[in-house]
Amino acid sequence: MSEADRGSKADGQTGVDRRSGSTREPGADRRSNTVGGPRDRANDRLSAIDRGLYALFARHADAARHAGDRHRYRGTRIQASFEVFLARVYAVSWIGGVLAAVPAVIAITHLSPVFIRRLDAALAAGVPGGTIGLTSVSRGWLAAAIGIVVATAAKRGIVRLGGSYLRWLTAARRNDIEHTLPGAVRYLHALSSGSDTARGMLRKTAANEAYGETATSFRAALNSARLTGSLDLALGRVARDTPSRDLLAPFLLKFREHANQGEDALTNYLRMEGRMLGLREDRARKRAEGFLELLSELFIVLLVLPALLVIILSIIGVIAPGLSEPIATPIGSISTRAVLTYGSGAFILGVGLASAAAVEQLRPSDQRTSYERPEGPIATLRSAPNNPASAAVVLAIPSILLTAGFASGGVDPVNVALFGYLGFALPVGVISVRRARLDDAKDREIKDFVHAVSGHVSLGRPFPEAVALVARDVDLGALNDDVADLAFNLSLTTGAGSRDGDYPESESPAAASAGGTAERGSRETLRTAALNRFVDTVGTPLAEQTVGLITGALDAGSDTETVFETLQTEIGRLYHQKRALRSAMLVYVAVGWTAALLVIGIVVAVNVYVIDGFAQLSAVSGSGSLALDPGSIQPERERYRFYVVMQATMLASGWFAGAASRGYYEALLHSGALVGVCYLIFAGTGLL
Repeated sequence: MSEADRGSKADGQTGVDRRSGSTREPGADRRSNTVGGPRDRANDRLSAIDRGLYALFARHADAARHAGDRHRYRGTRIQASFEVFLARVYAVSWIGGVLAAVPAVIAITHLSPVFIRRLDAALAAGVPGGTIGLTSVSRGWLAAAIGIVVATAAKRGIVRLGGSYLRWLTAARRNDIEHTLPGAVRYLHALSSGSDTARGMLRKTAANEAYGETATSFRAALNSARLTGSLDLALGRVARDTPSRDLLAPFLLKFREHANQGEDALTNYLRMEGRMLGLREDRARKRAEGFLELLSELFIVLLVLPALLVIILSIIGVIAPGLSEPIATPIGSISTRAVLTYGSGAFILGVGLASAAAVEQLRPSDQRTSYERPEGPIATLRSAPNNPASAAVVLAIPSILLTAGFASGGVDPVNVALFGYLGFALPVGVISVRRARLDDAKDREIKDFVHAVSGHVSLGRPFPEAVALVARDVDLGALNDDVADLAFNLSLTTGAGSRDGDYPESESPAAASAGGTAERGSRETLRTAALNRFVDTVGTPLAEQTVGLITGALDAGSDTETVFETLQTEIGRLYHQKRALRSAMLVYVAVGWTAALLVIGIVVAVNVYVIDGFAQLSAVSGSGSLALDPGSIQPERERYRFYVVMQATMLASGWFAGAASRGYYEALLHSGALVGVCYLIFAGTGLL
């Protein structure tokens, strides 16, 4: 048996869940997709619908066109088997094809004969002979043919979308692994100085949620090792199936190789690999910064172009009255200018959402903060002032009531939606900023806390005593209460009766040794629980990444002084990265606000100085050879359309700026503030 597979009972037949404290099998994870895991068990519990779909469509899984999809599927965490997944995709494609064909058939059936004649003439202009014959075709046959074409295109598009979905999943997992593997390797290196085996090191890393998909891959390897009895085989299997072919796969194979060579070889390898991955991480961060600069430039261009398009349409509407002619559609008549104007607003909203999502994805995963809402309505209400997730739930109902009140008061529908959005976005955004500032203060103090504790540990003091001295003598600001709570909980891990090695006279040395082992195990469990409680209370990614290192390393029997030396380096690096990222992102916050205010200024100037002049010009008709439509420019209508497009621009700019600042919750604050600014400017200048 190899070194990677060896492990005693003490190495952990069961583990302790960090969140709930309950015991579990090492590496057991419901999300695993290894062979013999939940995927296989899920196949045994297929519903009647899935069994029917499997019988109808599973044959497509063996087609050559889905070979790439099967390969990508291995890198996902989808619970069902590939055949079941593909059967579901094909079922959805048939449903989507039918749903797409129905409106197409209805639209063709209700088309006016005039439109069909114009379409036939337009198509015939590019055909030799100049005839198409659409007018001679029965309306039913034409609708059926168009419906079949639309249904086939929709069906094939949905099947391709299923393959794209697998690509998105694997790409997301690969990116997450690339972001979290360097930290996981440094954690493994800290664990390697203790007495843990390779299996135990992987188990402790897999239990740390800060390492995202890397931890998930380790859990998959441990699950597979439980079933096959060989960690070597399990690591090779995960290396084969992982989407990170250039990073995680070679690491797992080299980890297996060095684990079989001995502890020293593994420790040296992890040290070297941690440094190499750190350099690679720095290069990736610089590439992301360059891409973000390009994204911001593209965002500004896409943000300004629709506003300029609306301005141009308003101006040329004077000399091109055909743009204002109504066009009959199945849902009513609408002019070409209106379609282009409101389409520009929808386009801007799409650009804002896509830009915000891209900015959030470019942010390193260890710098993303997520908030979890506590269970129960009372707990949610109590946490609302400090938890944006809870505040979003609590404020949803008042914002809906506010929207209903404005709607019943006769307010314009666009303003009704905007006022309701303001009533929700602004308070939730303010709470998110308040929580973010508290988290920033805690991260700043936790760095000082770790350095202070490290100083006491280097003098030979036990870890609980060092924490107690820091809690008593050092002012840590926002972290004072959390550190005091940690010191109290750690005090429960120290023996109140006698020093280690002192046994009652009535006990034999063997009994005392057994009792001492049990007592040490109990103390380690209490210490782990105390540190985990501290991490959960602080609630920042930095605390989870750094203090979590103490938990696993001390439980593994690592040298305390070595652990804290590693921890000081790690926390300094992470805190520096956080501050640098924050400084860099503030530039893009300014970009979002500047672009929004610039567009508002241009549009207001056009409305005040240009629209009225063109309205007067269009009112003059019959002057020489220039004949203008008096109704081509209507100031009230044009200003309203400008207002709609501007509010869409404000939402897009706010989403981009907020996502660049701290994430989705702060995007609510920035977008709500810009919407309010736009309303005040338009109302103050008399444009509403």
